[in-house]
Amino acid sequence: MQQYHQLLRHVLKNGNSKGDRTGTGTLSVFGYQMRFDLQEGFPLLTTKKVHLKSIIHELLWFLNGDTNIRYLVQNGVNIWNEWPYQNFLKENSKEDELPKYSTAWKEEMKNFVNRIKEDKEFAARWGELGPVYGRQWRNFEGVDQISQLIEDIKRNPNSRRLLVSAWNPKEIPVMVKSGLPPCHTLFQFYIADGKLSCQLYQRSADIFLGVPFNIASYALLTMMIARVCGLEYGDFVHTMGDAHVYMNHMDQVQEQLSRDFRPLPEMKINPDVKDLFGFRYEDFELLDYNPHPPIKAPVAV
Repeated sequence: MQQYHQLLRHVLKNGNSKGDRTGTGTLSVFGYQMRFDLQEGFPLLTTKKVHLKSIIHELLWFLNGDTNIRYLVQNGVNIWNEWPYQNFLKENSKEDELPKYSTAWKEEMKNFVNRIKEDKEFAARWGELGPVYGRQWRNFEGVDQISQLIEDIKRNPNSRRLLVSAWNPKEIPVMVKSGLPPCHTLFQFYIADGKLSCQLYQRSADIFLGVPFNIASYALLTMMIARVCGLEYGDFVHTMGDAHVYMNHMDQVQEQLSRDFRPLPEMKINPDVKDLFGFRYEDFELLDYNPHPPIKAPVAV
């Protein structure tokens, strides 16, 4: 994962100081690309532990077309909680009495998450993110893009139209209400010599917190599709638009850059699963993952 560290150093050296939607501030560059050969190992960071459980469940959640965080929190995945929670506070006029990240804010968030987990009606109203990734992947104006993609890969592997888009301009205002418009907006597949490669275009890339998840998620998606289509693993190519490090992540970045690299792990996928939508969490096993300890950092909401 030296490519990732090179990205961090590039942004620290060449980044522009920019304001942002969250008010946190960033160092940012425009346009950057990394490439990972999936036959060399599973591209999961070793210079800090990455929560693979969250990555797998989120990907299955996307593929299921789900847009409500209830499935995630019921499986111990909390990476999407802050957006609907903050919307809940706003809609109930509690933003001023519960300043973001205060002790009271954190306690109320625990209550919010528990209610999402246990109360189906509450979750239906307040756990919904709007027509984000899962909706666009599986029902973009009536088109199931993922099913169509699998069919096209099998039928016409030389096609230059093996694309999935999560960016739906018509529905961006709805997504903004309680979630985020898609950061990873478009991905394309390419087949050569019996190997499946994927390129992701990500319009906005939170390098310290988000990008490690994005790399592993799309690498895993590529591997899953390769398996069900009878192909070998090729490359995952990660192309970013606004690639940024938040100003309140600088100490964490320096800590990570001080650590040595360790061998990449191996991802084993259940070979008996032949349907992309048939995968379950138990169908994945990560071998020989020996990372440095995790590094905590706040999410900019």
